[in-house]
Amino acid sequence: MSNIEVIKKHALTGHQNPIFALERNVDSTLLFTAGNDKGVVEWDLIKGEFKRVLLPVKSSVYCLHRIANSSLLAVGERSGLVTIVDFEANKVVAKLIHHEKPVFGIQSFYSKPELIVSSEDGTVSIWNTQSFQRLYNFSVSKDTVRCIALNKEENVFALGSKDSKIRIFDAKEYSLIHEIDEHSAAITALCFSPDTHQLLTGGRDAQLNIFDPIDYHLVKNLTAHMFTVYGIVYNPELPILATASRDKSIKIWRAEDYSLLKNISLEKGYPVHRLSINNILWSSRNTLITVSDDKTVMVWEINIT
Repeated sequence: MSNIEVIKKHALTGHQNPIFALERNVDSTLLFTAGNDKGVVEWDLIKGEFKRVLLPVKSSVYCLHRIANSSLLAVGERSGLVTIVDFEANKVVAKLIHHEKPVFGIQSFYSKPELIVSSEDGTVSIWNTQSFQRLYNFSVSKDTVRCIALNKEENVFALGSKDSKIRIFDAKEYSLIHEIDEHSAAITALCFSPDTHQLLTGGRDAQLNIFDPIDYHLVKNLTAHMFTVYGIVYNPELPILATASRDKSIKIWRAEDYSLLKNISLEKGYPVHRLSINNILWSSRNTLITVSDDKTVMVWEINIT
């Protein structure tokens, strides 16, 4: 893994304002994006082109999440509304009305029909994904609960808040089991490693922290970017991960020791975003997708030898 070739395959345009959220379908043929405009957009990833507006919305969308074991997409809005749309049947199946402030995080389980929703109101709500009835609601912080990460075993999940703290919850009882206070600013990205042996966290302090989930002690600290870390994602097949930032760069890291493999940035000569990169995902082994304040979706081919 000594050489990385980076090719920009597509620059998808059509959004009229900054893009904050992205998600894909199961086989990565479709991409969904949304942000500070009036709709959730569906793109054809095979052709690299606009397909349709999947869902008109009345307020900005801060998060998109495909519900596990389904063709349902959960759309979290600035208004606090979460709309559940079946993207195969092309219909709205439920509207989750509870939060009165923006929804920033949504996560679902494979092992049980439940959905976690986090909000600027500092609380988290739990919903049944079959009846779409609210099961629980609990307070987490006095500030925004920005992001959610569920580990592979689905026995614990982490919540990152504006108060710079990460709180670990039991996924069965929804009880608080640990609190981490290592960042100096709001938490903006969370990710468990695929083997669940590490919890990675990013914040507005530009730091990337790696914790051991046995007792959540800090294993490694990196100043990963110049500004806010908005995304941390592991490659689905290769031992690498990618981060994205407000500093307009994408970085590829070796998963084994977190050494930097590639800095994809304007300074390094890459045709990357001109403004903040707000979200990132791997759609396949060699395809990385980013969205930005510059209103553009970029699809990258990452070849590693």
